[in-house]
Amino acid sequence: MSDARNRPGVLLARPGVYKPGSARSLDWRKTVTKPGVIVVGAGLAGLACAKALREARVGIQVLEAGDAPGGRVRTDAHEGFLLDRGFQVYLTAYPEGQRVLDVKALSPRRFIPGAKVWRGGRLHTLADPLRHPLEAVSHLFEPVGGLLDKLRVLELRQHATSGELGDLWQRPQQDSLRFLRDLGFSEEMIDAFLRPFFGGIFLERELSTSSRMLEFVFRMFSRGHTVVPERGMGAIPEQLAGKLPSGALRMKVRVAEAWGHRVRLEDGEMVHADAVVVATDPGTAASLLLGMPAPRMNRVTCLYFAAPEPPVEGPWLLLNGEGTGPVNNVAVMSEVSPAYAPKGQALVSVSVVDDGGDADGLEARVRAQLTEWFGAAVSAWRHLRTYVIPDALPVQTPSALVEPHRPVRLAAGLYVCGDHRENASIDGALTSGRRAAEAVLLDLGR
Repeated sequence: MSDARNRPGVLLARPGVYKPGSARSLDWRKTVTKPGVIVVGAGLAGLACAKALREARVGIQVLEAGDAPGGRVRTDAHEGFLLDRGFQVYLTAYPEGQRVLDVKALSPRRFIPGAKVWRGGRLHTLADPLRHPLEAVSHLFEPVGGLLDKLRVLELRQHATSGELGDLWQRPQQDSLRFLRDLGFSEEMIDAFLRPFFGGIFLERELSTSSRMLEFVFRMFSRGHTVVPERGMGAIPEQLAGKLPSGALRMKVRVAEAWGHRVRLEDGEMVHADAVVVATDPGTAASLLLGMPAPRMNRVTCLYFAAPEPPVEGPWLLLNGEGTGPVNNVAVMSEVSPAYAPKGQALVSVSVVDDGGDADGLEARVRAQLTEWFGAAVSAWRHLRTYVIPDALPVQTPSALVEPHRPVRLAAGLYVCGDHRENASIDGALTSGRRAAEAVLLDLGR
């Protein structure tokens, strides 16, 4: 993989890379007494864990190596634009999110249910027939799969939404591609719509992800809305962090080792507590917790462009239905939430799921492909940033989900949480954080 860090406008998104000079490093050792529980990492799982412990009146200290909470869910302000670190959405049907978050306070902005698919030289509209029946009927014969394929989408919806959610994780599983073929979808429908749609969610286009994960995701899409907070995805961890007591969250504090009841900081300081919860990214968790294997991770690259005007009107997800070129999906984020861009400009997000690990020339290849879609106007687009995210999402093959709820208690006084202990989603991260807190409280007799 080429080193993207030294090129202007390209950010390699790894934990602890970004250290803006304006962020103040705190010497927390001078001000903090022994906490009840140390939570290592202020991603969504760590924040959810800390919030649950706080509500149980347990003293907490959250140690974060970076300069802000959020982990993989962060939003950067850049030249008046709001850039999420990778294209991400929130699904309002997430059950744990409904329990933990005040979604209304996030001022969520909705995507249109459905997508526009680039195929055969133009964009074709696929609308949700249950939420937009008139539009769905008007586009019934768009050349993206056949009529039977569109009916099978309803069959998939019925299958995914039936029964209790807990039962879904116990269903027989296979890889998503075989599951979709067994449902009777044509190869054309799979390649034109289902592969780029689910590939953009799972961050892999082979559709090797477990069918359990596919059904869970489709259930969430079907039962709620696809949204982003008005001010970016980073508003989610900011809300959770805002629920913690003053002084509980400490930035730029790196933990070198973790055991039951104590951690050692990078500078050698040893800090003791009643319990330690490791809530870092999966790779860092594996390095801190010797013997715990690191899960394989899927990568993604996200490019942002400022455009004088939006290439499409409305909050649509755009999919590459031809399978050629680097682009998998596109979204004009300022059409979803105007706050994402300064007045009079549009923010275009482009996701590349498989770039071969080589960022050299990627912007030029993406721009050339989008010129085919939107014409010469693309030449006036200004590249803002590229986020290279090699460890974006844990791999969720059937073997990874044999045990859908992995243990969060590792030893006496030592716990772990993160989407790698549950399922690779925002809901999975929040759920694992709550599960870890419950395990701590049980062991503490609370």
